[in-house]
Amino acid sequence: MADAAKEASAPQDARRQRPAELNVLLGLIIIAIIFEVLGWIFQGQSFLANFERLRIMILQVSVVGIIAIGVTQVIITGGIDLSSGSVVGATAMIAMSFAQIGTYPRAVYPALTDLPVIAPILIGLACGLVAGLINGALIAYTKIPPFIATLGMMVTARGIAKWYTKGQPVSFPTDSYAAIGAGMTPVLIFLAVAILFQLILRYTVYGKHTYAIGSNEQAARVSGINVERHLILVYVIAGLLAALAGIVVSARGLTAQAGMGVMYELDAIAMAVIGGTSLAGGRGSIIGTALGMLIFGVIISGFTFLRIDAYYQEMLKGGIIVGAVVLDVYRQRYRSKS
Repeated sequence: MADAAKEASAPQDARRQRPAELNVLLGLIIIAIIFEVLGWIFQGQSFLANFERLRIMILQVSVVGIIAIGVTQVIITGGIDLSSGSVVGATAMIAMSFAQIGTYPRAVYPALTDLPVIAPILIGLACGLVAGLINGALIAYTKIPPFIATLGMMVTARGIAKWYTKGQPVSFPTDSYAAIGAGMTPVLIFLAVAILFQLILRYTVYGKHTYAIGSNEQAARVSGINVERHLILVYVIAGLLAALAGIVVSARGLTAQAGMGVMYELDAIAMAVIGGTSLAGGRGSIIGTALGMLIFGVIISGFTFLRIDAYYQEMLKGGIIVGAVVLDVYRQRYRSKS
């Protein structure tokens, strides 16, 4: 009888132990197949066979994917970061202003033109570092909710982006700066960052502390983890990755505008949650976020492929974000019951 009961429970245990990333991958495959069928029905052509469309889709979501890697780590700790999109805008404006060609008459600082490409990159990353440091310090030491702290940074960084050049765009970067966003370079940057942080979260003390804080902050504190210092580090990394995304998106577009990055933070959160990162903290992976990014990209690309009006796309995107949160709630309930 005991053996029979053990065998009967084996399939349930197998389902319970199945990696969350596998479920996300299956969801990606199903969504791609749905758009493929709809493509033949309504457009008379294949959705998946058009490699140029898929290439553009991956390029579009890779920049937000860089942000999502940082946001994933924040959410794993039980926090949230609403400032990422605004940090992208501010970083793009500031970094581009130090990547100007000397012959460009509207350079923000004419005396600082034709600088080595490392200069605007470091300046841009420094902007993200400062933003993340402020976010982390406010959350760690004042104990205000991450939602409020990062909301304040979101408004402040967007104001800085508009004030820095009085709302005027900054264009015509040097060739070396433009190369950062050329071709498939943004995708390669995303892959490098994703692989790096997947390994860090899985195999280092930083990763163990990040999951521990998200699972039970008080228990993590009792076990000897310096929670405040670690939270600051997590938000600094999120700020650096948002700044990196700002550098990439400005280099790719060959211009920087104060409105860059609007809604990027919500897209990044949606990618993380779709990929299995729990808003309650303690669970998530970079692989899952990468798959969530692809799901997000396939859905948006599929809407465009089916010629759904852009206004409807925005409404559907909002539904996707809400649906991802609802799915996370049900995942939490299922795990608590099992």
